[in-house]
Amino acid sequence: MTTDDALQLGGVRFTSRLFTGTGKFAANAQIPKMLAASGSQMITVALRRIDAQAKQENILAYIPKEVTLLPNTSGARTAEQAVRIARIAREAGCGDFIKIEVITDMKYLMPDNWETLKATEILAKEGFAVLPYVLPDLPLAKRLENAGAAAVMPLGAPIGTNRGLETKPLIELLIENCEVPVVVDAGIGRPSQAAAAMEMGADAVLVNTAIATAADPETMGRAFDLAVRAGRMAYLARLAEESSLARASSPLTGFLDD
Repeated sequence: MTTDDALQLGGVRFTSRLFTGTGKFAANAQIPKMLAASGSQMITVALRRIDAQAKQENILAYIPKEVTLLPNTSGARTAEQAVRIARIAREAGCGDFIKIEVITDMKYLMPDNWETLKATEILAKEGFAVLPYVLPDLPLAKRLENAGAAAVMPLGAPIGTNRGLETKPLIELLIENCEVPVVVDAGIGRPSQAAAAMEMGADAVLVNTAIATAADPETMGRAFDLAVRAGRMAYLARLAEESSLARASSPLTGFLDD
């Protein structure tokens, strides 16, 4: 294991592999406490929640300057809408990172992979560090990679369900074959699930609902930080292989005279 295991993403160095979100908190004042406890260095924010003229509830007032903003295109139904939102976010001073989120399925809130790819192609050419949120699909992930995406963000389960890694086999294909970082986004509901994602080789996880809706978001943020770090350490240490047969951990012979 190397002493420096930082994640390089979009030209920025992240020592924390836990990305977080700003949605669903009971009060915005909980956000800085959660960030301090979790050590998260990147946080998502919907453009519609940014109001530079607001006196009291501008969401940006609750995010420390050293934390990297990841504006998302929440609400976009087409690639064109996502591109417009990204450009507005950049003009608003939110930087070059953008999470592409194009959702046309209002029942299950599944991302539209095709529209997401089109938006990624446009925005990557404009210098954005694009993190597309997608259904885990290897051919699509490679197209996103070729289009210039800074990472690929496959869902573990539908948004806000806390059901964990239901798409694990498909995410594993992305981890094995993608050259850009793979960030598991959506569906992670427990620290143990975040640890499992890191153990299988994910480069990072993004957790929002599980932290924001916890009775104590600050403590939950700390729990997820520990889980992500533990999972990453286990992955780097190379987990022992599973076996269908029992294997004694100590010798069963040689300690009694026949």
